[in-house]
Amino acid sequence: MARSLLLISAAGKVAAVLLWSRPSLRPLCAALFFGPDLLILYHLFVPSAQGLCRVFTRFETGRGEIWLTIDDGPDAEDTPRILEVLGRHRARATFFLVGERVARFPAIVGEILRQGHEVGHHTQTHPAGSLWCASPARLARELDDGLAALQRAGARPRWFRAPVGIKNLFLAGALAARGLRCVGWSVRSFDSAACDPVEVVRRVMDRVRPGAIVLMHEGPALDPRVRVRALERLLDALAARRLACVLPEAGQLR
Repeated sequence: MARSLLLISAAGKVAAVLLWSRPSLRPLCAALFFGPDLLILYHLFVPSAQGLCRVFTRFETGRGEIWLTIDDGPDAEDTPRILEVLGRHRARATFFLVGERVARFPAIVGEILRQGHEVGHHTQTHPAGSLWCASPARLARELDDGLAALQRAGARPRWFRAPVGIKNLFLAGALAARGLRCVGWSVRSFDSAACDPVEVVRRVMDRVRPGAIVLMHEGPALDPRVRVRALERLLDALAARRLACVLPEAGQLR
């Protein structure tokens, strides 16, 4: 699909240049020249957009189940506390981990796996502002270095999540070559921008439904009033609504 979008963009620009000499067609020329670029930007920057890479945003289930995902770890302070909270609630989660942080705390990765949770790939350096324009070589380094760090820690990830959900023109092929599939979310908590855990929980519970993929975060980038506390309150609220946190099978993803 990325190749098709680029071909459409190139064709639009050629057509615009050929027609520009006709003043009455210049509004059309502008649309032909810039319109396909806007379409490409949409698929790059909108996390749920499917044009450049298949992104799973929910899963099929006939039970009261959701998929809890936690980004940006591991963290020496937060991850052990989160594991304790998850264990207390008998909840399972997928931790999307950053390779350079995995290299610092490999034992924490082992503990995540030992307690029955899952580990996903969240790039090597978490280049949130620049992955979208990375060259194929740089994208490969982000994927391969992160995979190597995860594998040294004992993890064999099958899922990938792009930082902030922003994709890259070459991402689909790069993930396929490494046996990874891209996972987005259907409910974003915005915990990384919040200062009140009650507000985080309200935002999630207003939108969560069976089969939802819920995005949470860990680490020092979060407000101290939200770190771990929001997740603990959320698990209480999910339990009250009889929604279990599970790890779906690949065939359930949509």
